[in-house]
Amino acid sequence: MSQRTVFFVSDHSGVTAETLGHSLITQFDDLEFKKVTVPFVSTADKARQTVRMIDLTGEADGVRPIVFSTLVQDDLRNIVRASGGFFLDFFDSFLGPLEVELGVMSAHATGRAHGMADPGSYDRRIEATNFALAHDDGASVRGYEDAEVILIGISRTGKTPTCLYLALQYGVFAANFPLTEDEFEAGGRIAMLPEHRDRLFGLTIEPARLEAIRRERRPGSRYASPQQVGFEVRQGEALFRKLGIPSLDTTRCSIEEIASRILDETGLQRRSTA
Repeated sequence: MSQRTVFFVSDHSGVTAETLGHSLITQFDDLEFKKVTVPFVSTADKARQTVRMIDLTGEADGVRPIVFSTLVQDDLRNIVRASGGFFLDFFDSFLGPLEVELGVMSAHATGRAHGMADPGSYDRRIEATNFALAHDDGASVRGYEDAEVILIGISRTGKTPTCLYLALQYGVFAANFPLTEDEFEAGGRIAMLPEHRDRLFGLTIEPARLEAIRRERRPGSRYASPQQVGFEVRQGEALFRKLGIPSLDTTRCSIEEIASRILDETGLQRRSTA
């Protein structure tokens, strides 16, 4: 499989360059990409160091690297543009036409996309993250009345990372409750779930995929056996039907997609992260 090196160059954290660039390169299934993030390119010296890195990589690879840039300052952008890489700058492509359409010059300020322009939004995300950690994996069911969504599902369906993503990205107060074999057989805390039915959302997964995931975590264990996996998947999905709650098969979904689908189906607000 052919490989290309991809640089994500930014004058701040690099998150925007990574996100936008990744969304493009994933469209090329027959290529393998080596990804290099170069954040905080905020001076001419750092820009020139980045150029040397890109050019040396091109010489070693025998093919020019792909460079995704979110450099806001024109002088820094022009330095990196002079490298031997195939240069694609998101701000250069869109900021100029947007200035023309709006009839106003942009601030050309760095770090706006992922900075802390709104302290209130930032504080909410911190509070939501603390809530997700305190209510992870059924650690505490006290305070469930403050949850905006409660994810339920068997082990390894993506409950914890989805809760944390919802908190960090959108400031959503999300808890998660594990459906274990003991819960299925003995009842226990599972009996309290109907009290929160309007906030419940189920996660399930195809047995073959779940078996593979669990086998990596605990090879040769009952936990990863086809019989146990099949039993838990059937029981979990039966509970979703019994409670009449929405659910999602996470087999082929990324955490970002799981979170987005939950927000769409529940109608929870997509709060700004600015």
